[in-house]
Amino acid sequence: METLESAAPGSGLVAWCRRGQGGCAASVASGAFRQLARAVTMDAFNPCLDCGMCCIHFRVSFYWGEGDDAPGGFVPAGMTEPLTPHLRCMKGSNQVPRRCSALGGEVGKQVFCTIYENRPTPCREFPSHFDDGTPNPKCDELRATIGLPPLPHLSVMPHAA
Repeated sequence: METLESAAPGSGLVAWCRRGQGGCAASVASGAFRQLARAVTMDAFNPCLDCGMCCIHFRVSFYWGEGDDAPGGFVPAGMTEPLTPHLRCMKGSNQVPRRCSALGGEVGKQVFCTIYENRPTPCREFPSHFDDGTPNPKCDELRATIGLPPLPHLSVMPHAA
């Protein structure tokens, strides 16, 4: 079974913000990444908001302590189910057909995460683009299954010294 955390292990994140959902997929500290985050938050196209395929393709499993019923947890526990003694997953993502319980909207049209600020780590770490601006090939593969075009390569300026 393919899981979200196995689809792009160790991948870096381009700061890819979701308009109107408050927040970014990664903290941005300098240079091109700050510039890119600013551009994205100013109503630039965000491929995640018209896709949602990752939310219906992957099992979203994560350490149980991320649930808000654990000290320091943040993912709404009521939207999760136990997977193993140490893991839980988002409801709806552990059976076929899959659909994460936090996904709102219509896949391939307009989608959003109802718990964006409190989404689990695998969701935070799955990039649409890598640090060098290259599209995530898994995104392109999933997008193609519903007729969405491949993602463009993003121009990323080099970091200032």
